[in-house]
Amino acid sequence: MSVREHRLVYGCMGLGGSRDEPLGAGDVAAAEVAVQAALDAGITMFDLADIYRNGKAEAAFGEVLARSAGLRERIVLQTKCGIRVADGERPGIYDLRGRSIVQRVEESLTRLRTDVLDVLLLHRPDPLADPEDVAKALMSLHEQGLVREFGVSNMNAAQIAHLQAHLGVPLVVNQLEMSLHRRDWVEDGVLVNTPASAANGFPAGTVEHCRRNDIALQAWGPLAQGRFTGRQESTTEQATAQLVAELAEAKGTSPEAVVLWWLQRHPARIAPVIGSTNRERVLACRDAAQREPDLTHEEWYRLWITARGEPLP
Repeated sequence: MSVREHRLVYGCMGLGGSRDEPLGAGDVAAAEVAVQAALDAGITMFDLADIYRNGKAEAAFGEVLARSAGLRERIVLQTKCGIRVADGERPGIYDLRGRSIVQRVEESLTRLRTDVLDVLLLHRPDPLADPEDVAKALMSLHEQGLVREFGVSNMNAAQIAHLQAHLGVPLVVNQLEMSLHRRDWVEDGVLVNTPASAANGFPAGTVEHCRRNDIALQAWGPLAQGRFTGRQESTTEQATAQLVAELAEAKGTSPEAVVLWWLQRHPARIAPVIGSTNRERVLACRDAAQREPDLTHEEWYRLWITARGEPLP
């Protein structure tokens, strides 16, 4: 199954327990519960990063793989590199030097207890990165059979095109923050020629570039910390949550599924990356993995306009 065919992705940023304590048996047990919940919901693609819990998320997931015969062959495993957290006097930085990419991948493979990554994402743009150096490292990893496919995260169309020009294999993923709360990616398409356009901030043409070049869009933070399914911080969010609940009841599904369907209903076929470690909340997302988005044209717009808190321009 190609990356684009996965409707829903499980984000493993919450696995591994505390960032500062050694990985314990309880951390691995909790990871097993979360991974099984994702599988029970119909999710077979898992997203990690070398910095999640200081590497403990990958280590916990690796333990789950080691204990589950045949699991590795049934899933798509995706991780990221390119962010280095603060360490002593060194601040947190981005690092996409070729030798650093190779080293981080080797470390991730060891923690994940696997010999190949299905997908490697470059976590954030590094202004000092040389695209030829980056591409050389990626191609070396690919030719050695250590990474099957590559993508990016938090990059705009120009950055993707610049890297792709030097790379001998296609970039297949761009992971961005996208949700019914974080709507700048969709607002960008309708604020053209309005005063609000300059303040929007989302890089124009990024969604279109990905669609045109068959780059799958993955959405991190798709449930917006439960703003429309649990806690609300404003009257606009309360009104949106009420509409979400009404649609969920009418369609025989959960509010979480409706919020995720709003992303999936877009013709880019956005794949949300859910990150809860709570089994019941993961299972509440089941219909987003197993059903086509059940929102009409008008219902999709009602959700958008309600969440905006004002009419479209």
